[in-house]
Amino acid sequence: MFQKYKDFVKKYRLESLVDVAVFAIIIYAFHWLWWTGGLKGFLLEYTGFHELELFMANQVFMPSAWFVKHVIGYELNTYETTLYFLPDKGYIEVNGSCSGLKQFYQWLFLMILFPGPWKKKLWYIPLGMLVIHLENIFRIIVLSVILIHWPDQWHFLHDWVLRPFFYVVIFLMWVLWVEKVRGSKVHKVKS
Repeated sequence: MFQKYKDFVKKYRLESLVDVAVFAIIIYAFHWLWWTGGLKGFLLEYTGFHELELFMANQVFMPSAWFVKHVIGYELNTYETTLYFLPDKGYIEVNGSCSGLKQFYQWLFLMILFPGPWKKKLWYIPLGMLVIHLENIFRIIVLSVILIHWPDQWHFLHDWVLRPFFYVVIFLMWVLWVEKVRGSKVHKVKS
C-alpha cells in the first residue's frame, strides 16, 4: 500500500516536501499536546518541573538583564526575574513560560523522532538547545529595546514576531540537520 506513495514521492522528487510535512506535524502535535492536550498542566503537578521552569527562566533572565544594563546601558532595577526599567518605563517579567522549556522539549522530540544517526544526534540535540537558549536571551534583550522605544508595539512584537521566531530558529536548525549534518539520505532505496 505504502509502496505506491513512496514511488510517487520518488518519481516527482518530493522527499523534501515530505520531510517538511513531517517537521510541521511533529512541531504542531507537540504544541497541541503541551497546551491543549494538557502536558504542561500534568508536568506542573510535579514540583520538580515547576522548579526546573523557574530555574530556566532565571537562566534567561540573568544574562538578559546583564546585557541590557551593562552593554545597552538602560537604567533598570531587578527583582526575582523581572526587569524594571527606570524611570517608570515599564517592566518585563521572565516567567516560566519564557523559560524556553517547551521549545527544548519540541526540539528534543523532533530530533528523536526524525531519522538520522544517533552518534550525530547526541551532540546536535544539546547544541540545538544551546542555540534555542541563546535565541531566548536575544528575544528578551530585543523586547527590552522595544519596551523603551516602541512600548505600544511591545505586545504585537512579543506575540506575533518574537515568539514565532523560536520556530524559525528551530526550523533552520532542522534544515541544517537534514541537509548537512545527518549525512547521506536516510530514505535510500536499494536498486
